Amino acid sequence: MDGFAAVDFGFAREVLQRGIAALYLVAFVSTLNQFRALLGEHGLLPASELLAWAGSSPRARRLLRPTLFLRARYTDRRLVALCVAGIVVSAALIAGVPQLAPSWAPMMCFLLLWLGYMSISSIGQTFYGFGWEMLLLEAGFLAAFLGSASEPPPTVVIVLFWWLVIRLEFGAGMIKIRGGREWRDLTALMYHHETQPMPGPFSRQAHLLPPWFHRLEVVGNHVAQLGAPWLLLAPILGLWIPGASTGSANWPAIIGAVGAGMVIATQLWLVVTGNFAWLNWATVVIAFSAIGIPLGMPHRAETALPWVIDGLSLPWFVVTSAVGVLYLWLSVPAVRNLFSRSQAMNASFNRWQLANAYGAFGTVTKERIEIVVEGTLLPDADPDPLAGEWREYGFKGKPGDLHRIPGQFAPYHLRLDWLMWFLPLGRMYEDWFAMLLVRLLEADAPTLRLLRHDPFGGARPAQVRAVAYRYRFATRAQYGESGQVWIRDRRRVVVRPLSLGDDVSN
Repeated sequence: MDGFAAVDFGFAREVLQRGIAALYLVAFVSTLNQFRALLGEHGLLPASELLAWAGSSPRARRLLRPTLFLRARYTDRRLVALCVAGIVVSAALIAGVPQLAPSWAPMMCFLLLWLGYMSISSIGQTFYGFGWEMLLLEAGFLAAFLGSASEPPPTVVIVLFWWLVIRLEFGAGMIKIRGGREWRDLTALMYHHETQPMPGPFSRQAHLLPPWFHRLEVVGNHVAQLGAPWLLLAPILGLWIPGASTGSANWPAIIGAVGAGMVIATQLWLVVTGNFAWLNWATVVIAFSAIGIPLGMPHRAETALPWVIDGLSLPWFVVTSAVGVLYLWLSVPAVRNLFSRSQAMNASFNRWQLANAYGAFGTVTKERIEIVVEGTLLPDADPDPLAGEWREYGFKGKPGDLHRIPGQFAPYHLRLDWLMWFLPLGRMYEDWFAMLLVRLLEADAPTLRLLRHDPFGGARPAQVRAVAYRYRFATRAQYGESGQVWIRDRRRVVVRPLSLGDDVSN
């Protein structure tokens, strides 16, 4: 670092800008493929109804986060146009085209992505109620002020990315320490690989590792989340310690890179063993903000002063400094939350979702209950839950078929599959699930495209129902004997057989 310019972090800027743009591209593609069936004009939770409510009174309008659709009436066509525009802008940033222009060009591109995706997530209701939605928005906003190839990255923005890593990782660590006992007695990961929302292809192998390894995983997680993020701040201290950043070994930068490496290694293990949409990939990208590898920076003659400050043009210096001051003010609630006994998880303290609180899995589910949706062509099918007339619908990501190895979908976000995991956790009778059953009875084509397998080939079933099963990973012996990845035992029918026209509200 060189005062106001982070001259040693040119590589970090390249990773941040292109990586965050890639995540936006995935988010817009995910939205393009799923939003209309979930939240569109004929979706499970139509966004138009939420917007109509928001427009009914000034108070309701204030409760809705900023969205372009509040002024421009929502239509599926407009949603598609916004997604396509987001994909194009994201692809340009990945290619580095706006970064070749002055810093105002990438700034405008990232702000457009931020505003466009916030317009979507603000009306996404429960299908967009995940912490990584806020994380993507905040990362996109900060990326807007990283500048372009014409000048070095501003130090204040690089430091704000470190502050984001601290809130993300340290916040998640404190949630766990304050949460379930399993994180304190080091048993959490004896369950997590099996019971996480959407296991990946290597989750079973991870689950079958010995208990001592799982305890070591938890210890590593605590170190990576509670300790490593603070090491990212070492380069700042190096500015205040005479001689620390000179010579053959720049110790502050090395310490910061070690902290970032610990965070990155932990996140890559989570990538291998699970499917957490873009959460882990976003954390990896953001952690690269502490990898100090200089790239060739343009030289600005000293005679250009006072219009240039440490290589930054005066207007750009003023803008990025203002962003830093804004974040100091916005971060006050986040700092209080980090050290509060009643710490909030995945919470925003302002309408623009900046300087948020993050965290996940304060407690770990000990048992995996899966809701299996079944249908039958017979209007008077045998009520016996084990009768052969009932056929299962297959989902793309969530466990179902006992012989199917879980797929790798992250960073793509299968929103319907994720919400299915929450159903047995006290959210069984949500409106979207009732409407999903109706759409299956109608054999609605957009809804069926969200699934992996329709047992009726597009025909309308006479009845559908939901059955709860307990799922467990097969042991090595069970897998060798039967080829099954999962072992399940039936629990109970949780939604009675329904026909089209029945009341699905209870």
